Amino acid sequence: MDIEDKSPAKPLSPHGVARRDFLKSSLAGAAGVTLASSIGKEALALTETPTRRPNILYIHSHDTGRFTSPYGYQVPTPNLQRLASEGIVFRQAFCAAPTCSPSRASLLTGACPHSNGMLGLARRGFALNDYRQHIIHTLRREAGYRSALIGLQHIATDPHIIGYDQVEVIPGNRVEHVTPAAVQFLSSKPQEPFWLTVGYFETHREYRKAEAEDNWRYIQPPHPIPDVPTTRRDMADFHATVRKMDAGVGEVLAALEAAGLAENTLVISTTDHGISFPNMKCNLYDGGMGVHMVLRGPGPFRGGKACDAMISQLDLYPTLCDWLEISSPAWLQGHSFLPVLRGDVPEINEAVFSEVNYHAAYEPKRAVRTKEWKYIRHYGNYNHPVMANCDNGLSKTLWVENGWAKQIVPREEFYNLIFDPNEQNNLIEDSSSRATLEQMRKRMNDWMVATNDPLLQGPVKAPSGARVTPMDAVSPNDNMYIVP
Repeated sequence: MDIEDKSPAKPLSPHGVARRDFLKSSLAGAAGVTLASSIGKEALALTETPTRRPNILYIHSHDTGRFTSPYGYQVPTPNLQRLASEGIVFRQAFCAAPTCSPSRASLLTGACPHSNGMLGLARRGFALNDYRQHIIHTLRREAGYRSALIGLQHIATDPHIIGYDQVEVIPGNRVEHVTPAAVQFLSSKPQEPFWLTVGYFETHREYRKAEAEDNWRYIQPPHPIPDVPTTRRDMADFHATVRKMDAGVGEVLAALEAAGLAENTLVISTTDHGISFPNMKCNLYDGGMGVHMVLRGPGPFRGGKACDAMISQLDLYPTLCDWLEISSPAWLQGHSFLPVLRGDVPEINEAVFSEVNYHAAYEPKRAVRTKEWKYIRHYGNYNHPVMANCDNGLSKTLWVENGWAKQIVPREEFYNLIFDPNEQNNLIEDSSSRATLEQMRKRMNDWMVATNDPLLQGPVKAPSGARVTPMDAVSPNDNMYIVP
């Protein structure tokens, strides 16, 4: 069973219209859960009074991965935990790219980076092919939504290019700047259905300094980082930073509730990719691809459930179109996961894909993941870690001082995720897995062909004016050059 139902969902139609088909889908719980007849009268009463379309609150953090308490980690995120206990936590959610701008652009356009054009970081000169592919344009055109941006967006050098109806001007993108503006927006009780983006710089480095409750002596660093005092101190600083982010989320959710908007608002809480430690952010292991994703809202997004279906962030856009019963743009590459939430199917994806092109440095690689297997292919001739694509910090320093630059990165990696979930035993030379390896290679090639991946034609060029760091640099800004 892929949905663990801890409590019954409270039904509410997103259109507020009494439709037999919608009522059936909204009230269907997890797989194997039948609709109790006692709910029927309450459900019909809820659908008899027309209401406006649901609001959508998209709260995203930076470099958080799955290091939140809904995923079992002992980190101070009580507000995210409460959100999960009232909604749905997607335990197997993955980003389309474990690097900042490409990941966000993929979620918001429903297309992978090499299709939407965001091959690198917006602040380094990369951009979407067409900002009209952003979901806010579809919501405005098809459903009359107004859109507002507060805080971090990271997909355009100028946020006004994106097309929001309202861009809030604030001093910065940290919690203390973003949260008050978001609270003020919600406290105004907008009369039109809205898409509100609330973006936090946290938990990007540099981290906030650990406080008394972040006692480094009793903190576990993330795999694959060794457990030593330096890395525990590094993780203690992460704890302090994620606590601050969680407190901001709590204030925003409290304002949503105080304004009387919570019952008719879908809250999307997620992040761009894994945390900023070596072999995580900007890497195609699960520590880089895996993301926190929690949804809470009307209809199928209630009940304190855990969904174990394999979901890509590419699937969010088509899911919203499906839920709101509006047309899905032709460019979408994901699939609606409403059938999973209704219990109609256990999975919507046989495989999910992720990619890296540029971060600070060029590092072309692709991955395909199924429930059981992961295949990663590195392109080009550079066979050492691209350390410039790892943000500076205590854990990175430990690795660098112990010879990280001398490590060899294989051109292909192949892992059995059942017996090797930490992706340590590369089976690329294992003859007993040869047939499965060939299947995974074919899956990747078919996807690259179907999506017209430019990497099939050779190295991917950065646009003129982009700022790029050499692959053999140690730090992100070392010897950075401008592409002619």
